[in-house]
Amino acid sequence: MKLMTGNSNLPLARDVASYLEIPLTQASVRRFADEEVFVEIHENVRGEDVFVLQSTGYPANDNLMELLICIDALKRASARRITAVIPYFGYARQDRKPGPRTPISAKLVANLITVAGADRVLSIDLHAGQIQGFFDIPTDNLYAAPVMSADIVARYGSKNLMVVSPDVGGVVRARALAKRLNNAPLAIVDKRRERAGESEVMNIIGDVEGRFCILIDDIVDSAGTLCNAAAALKQAGAAEAIAYCTHGVLSGGAVARVEGSALSELIITDSIGSHDIIKDARNIRHLTIAPLLAEAIKRIADESSVSSLFD
Repeated sequence: MKLMTGNSNLPLARDVASYLEIPLTQASVRRFADEEVFVEIHENVRGEDVFVLQSTGYPANDNLMELLICIDALKRASARRITAVIPYFGYARQDRKPGPRTPISAKLVANLITVAGADRVLSIDLHAGQIQGFFDIPTDNLYAAPVMSADIVARYGSKNLMVVSPDVGGVVRARALAKRLNNAPLAIVDKRRERAGESEVMNIIGDVEGRFCILIDDIVDSAGTLCNAAAALKQAGAAEAIAYCTHGVLSGGAVARVEGSALSELIITDSIGSHDIIKDARNIRHLTIAPLLAEAIKRIADESSVSSLFD
């Protein structure tokens, strides 16, 4: 097997390669003067099982094109099987038609990856489970919950824990985490979103008085939902509020918003490459998903069970 990467998240790719004890495939992924992407593979991949690790976060279109061109280069170099490893699948929030004359961009991106020549897709915490069905090739959706629950037990196991879903749509995710935490109690924040990027907390379903509340979500973008939810929890008597999110998009003024919020801590994984402003934030911490990702890659290469990772 071989592991190749684009430029979106080199630290994660190096950590995965280190865990697997294999070198990253030698390749150049660079730009022409007019910003066109050019890929050149510097070693033989004929007949190999190749995994291309590339998140499609900001800049989403550039990283997506890098992924597609890497896959095409490998296909034309006669790789036996190509697996697109996409820790963060961009465009996942456009998974349905929210109004007339709007696209389903997640399906379009799935088609692009398939047509480019990918034989399999591996991702982590897809925003919507049905996106697996958008692909006509095998698709594995990993969960960061085991990594998060282990961290919660190690750091906050002695506290009076309560898992909180920041909206009704995330209840399944929150329930799964609560189950891993010895069936911790569950609360739900009921909110109404007036427009994209803004949210208004309405009320809290569940008694959070004196509880150490753990908000759980898959994506934190503007961070408005989490910050409003944390404020509402503290107002309702919660002792403390922290948040665990798989994908730290953190666009615009999100980092400053988190630093000034009622959140004691925001924990995100390294599924997306972080900028200095995120690394320097006083209450944002990183968890690595490299071992989880590497173990899944190893099992796919060995043709063994991936789902048993979460038993």
